[in-house]
Amino acid sequence: MLFHSQAISSQFNASRTSTTFRLWIQFTASISSLKVVWRRDQKLDQAIENDKAWRQCAKVVKEVLNEPGNVIPLRYLEKRRERLRLPLKIQTFLSRNPGLFDVYYDRIKPKTEPVKFLKFSDQLQRVLHEEKRIHLENEQLLVAKLCKLLMMSKNNVVSADKLLHVKREFGFPNDILSNLVPKYPEYFKLNANSFLELVSWNPNFAKSVIEQRADNESESTGIKIRPSFNWKLPPGFYIRKEMREWIRDWMELPYISPYTDASDLDQSSPEMEKRTVGVFHELLSLSLYKRIPVPILGKFTEEYRFSNAFSSVFTRHSGIFYMSLKGGIKTAMLREAYDGDELIDRDPLLEINDNFILLLAEGRRESVEQLNLQEKSC
Repeated sequence: MLFHSQAISSQFNASRTSTTFRLWIQFTASISSLKVVWRRDQKLDQAIENDKAWRQCAKVVKEVLNEPGNVIPLRYLEKRRERLRLPLKIQTFLSRNPGLFDVYYDRIKPKTEPVKFLKFSDQLQRVLHEEKRIHLENEQLLVAKLCKLLMMSKNNVVSADKLLHVKREFGFPNDILSNLVPKYPEYFKLNANSFLELVSWNPNFAKSVIEQRADNESESTGIKIRPSFNWKLPPGFYIRKEMREWIRDWMELPYISPYTDASDLDQSSPEMEKRTVGVFHELLSLSLYKRIPVPILGKFTEEYRFSNAFSSVFTRHSGIFYMSLKGGIKTAMLREAYDGDELIDRDPLLEINDNFILLLAEGRRESVEQLNLQEKSC
């Protein structure tokens, strides 16, 4: 099932007003009764599962990174296993992931017995150094992402604390507020209340992925293409007839850019629904893996004018989004961004994660080789 708008026709323009009014009546009267049964998408769930192992390792690395001197007594880390949701004892974790840390002995306090400490291995130090280089090489991309997040928000202001919560989702560096923001005073201002403000509006950033795609198609075909969502369900997925009709009418409404002022839109109107879907589409498009946990999106209900029941958008528009329940966490995913369980267009900042995954693979390969040598020598 595929909905994809093509050229703007005179027939569409003539019927736009009547369609909008008719849909508004239908929308307000029936939106609460429009139910889409959630159905598991195994391939998109697998995309999340593929990242499970390295993300767990990254949590442990981050924990040590936050310690003074980037070192920690092994027994301290052992006590934090529950908070880190680490199912393995730290010693077992280290044996399964060689190459991450070096173990050495030191005293926690003077005149105490030396205990095991962990520090970053030389290999991990190199990966972390490469991370800084990659961030620097892609700094303009990071600036554009941050500007876009502010430009979509109400009053072009976002809580700095909330931005820190999503830095991993968008690939922002740990020092985004202390280093990146001060370098671009023409764009950003961190006020006394710990809110990040947009200083100036760059029209080059005020074009969504959908609008850019329509421009590219118009240029390549020579036909004016209006911006619209790609709506497609995977094989075996079906929705009821009344829902298909509602979607058809809703798709006929003009696309509303997430960068337009939405202060005059009625929260319960189909136009607001159109903009909300556009904001979610753009947020997911800007993220590294084109997916974001729903609880994280929920932190921004005020900034992006989401309703309290915003998560229903992901099931109501199941041809645009998929809401995974993998790992007991609701995660909003952008369907068009995946081919099976693989990302189609990879963010340049994913090189950081790729280097970390390669380090883990090399460590495990060396561990297997050592075990094989030990078995042969016995």
